[in-house]
Amino acid sequence: MFLTLANQITILRILLIFPFVICLLKTGIPHYGDWIRGGAILIFLVMAISDALDGYLARKNKQVTALGAFLDPMADKLMITCASIILCAPQTAIEGFVLPLTVVVMIIGKDVLLLLGFIITFLLTDQVHIRPVWAGKVSTFLQVVMVFSILIGPEIVCWVTTWPAITATICWTTGFFAIAATFVYIYRGIRYIEEFGDTEKIISGPLDSKK
Repeated sequence: MFLTLANQITILRILLIFPFVICLLKTGIPHYGDWIRGGAILIFLVMAISDALDGYLARKNKQVTALGAFLDPMADKLMITCASIILCAPQTAIEGFVLPLTVVVMIIGKDVLLLLGFIITFLLTDQVHIRPVWAGKVSTFLQVVMVFSILIGPEIVCWVTTWPAITATICWTTGFFAIAATFVYIYRGIRYIEEFGDTEKIISGPLDSKK
């Protein structure tokens, strides 16, 4: 199967999650110093830029594919989920910038509910329905900003003493937007199932009358 350039970039982003996670896991080990966290920041920036790049290339070259529509959000969710869990755990969190557990539950809970909704929609309609909404895009953007603000925290706090408070605000805002996005997706999913059912009735109606 031919892979478009956009899909290749997305797959690269998925592969970069492995070294990113390794760097995060070793960040709290004094032996490695700050350079390992610098490596995590660099990889994270590359993944963030590639996220914008693959979508741009897909639209520009008119190569939006079903595979890309599936892989792109999956790459985002894997990256954010791994980062959130690591930055929340006491053993691997960055000192002074521990990600609140409640926020992590909000973020991962959203993805779990969306996965369940996807499965239910497929079982009821026999259709693969993947359509991002504005709330989901804002939620993903805030999650990226949240992780980045935590990673650079130890350096920024030397210049901006209120950075821990700013980061905390970003974290909680991200969590609440995750909840908002969940409700929007649930609403859109219910509407899609209802519209699909109405369409089936319209199509099957004339056929039944001919019997």
